[in-house]
This record gives sequence, structure tokens and C-alpha cells, in this order.
Amino acid sequence: MNSGWNERFAGAGYLFGTAPAAFVARLAPRLAPGSRLLSVAEGEGRNAAHLAGLGHHVTAFDSSETALAKARALAEGITPAPAFHLARIEDWQWQADAFDAVFGVFIQFAPPALRDRIFTGMAQTLRPGGRVLLHGFAPRQLGNRSGGPRAPAQLYTLELLRAAFPGWQIEHAADYDADLDEGEGHQGRAALVDFVARKP
Repeated sequence: MNSGWNERFAGAGYLFGTAPAAFVARLAPRLAPGSRLLSVAEGEGRNAAHLAGLGHHVTAFDSSETALAKARALAEGITPAPAFHLARIEDWQWQADAFDAVFGVFIQFAPPALRDRIFTGMAQTLRPGGRVLLHGFAPRQLGNRSGGPRAPAQLYTLELLRAAFPGWQIEHAADYDADLDEGEGHQGRAALVDFVARKP
């Protein structure tokens, strides 16, 4: 479905490793047991497998068949099993009030207009009181070589994220630098943004 990402994920290993993003591991304890979760543009399954392994009911989608094959292999034997779907983010059906939390981890492939649609969909698919959890690169990342888009408009600022979810309760917001060690795809010093907000 997405030849570019299929090519990126074609190697024998996992491009971004098999461990969850540090953000996901750090924030997962905030979730109520057995939560219904959606992971957007999940890739090779590292975050979905981790969250399902904690007992959550995880739905995840990606546009790469290659990535999803690896995701299913990584999640084999985990109960409850994550539900993986092949879909472009432009085509995903954002079911209203369906999830307790939505994760968007390093999904900065979207230009601003599409990003706005994604954020609107995330807001729609969360039940009242549900959380959006976003993790990505800050504009300073353009000076690093550890991954991320080269397009400045696709990078996150806390101001941008707060404006995207007006009236929401901000539970966690951080702009910081850290070292990434996530497979071949994310290695080295990185400028990162974390954002967690609760829907009214």
C-alpha cells in the first residue's frame, strides 16, 4: 500500500527496535487497567505489543504491509492480541467515542493540513475523559542526525499542540533533549516533545 515505507521496513531487523518508545513505557502506568487504545501509524508494532502486554485492548494501523507483518510477529502470543489494520492515515475511519487513549509516536510525516485532520480525528475517536498522547521531534531536531523529518513545518512545538486541543486538560507537556537508542532508525541525541492531554 505504501511502497516508500515498505522499502524502509524491508530489512531483516526492526528499523526502530522492538522495545517501546521511552515515552510509551513512561506514560503507560497512567492508563487504567484494560483500557481501549488506538496507536496511529504504528509501524512494526513495538508500542502496540508493549501496551497489549500490559493487558490493554490495542487497535493499531499502518500503511505498510511489511511493517504490519513484523508487528504481528512481534505480538505473537500476547493476550489480549493487538488488532492490526492496514490503512493509510488519510483513509482511517475515526469512530466516535471509541477509545480511552490514542497514541501518536513519531508520526511527523504529515504536512500541516493533514496533521490537522489527524488531530481532529484523534479528538473525535476519544471518549470524554480520554487521553491523547503525542511524542515527536521539536524544531531543534533539524540540527541532529538521529531521525525525524527534514521539513520544519512537520515538527512539534508545545504551543502548536496546545492550540490543536483547546480546552483540554494538559497532564504532561515537555520539550527536552535526550539520547535515542531505537534500532537503526533513531540513534543519538534528539530534540523531543511530549504531550498528554485529557478530553473534556
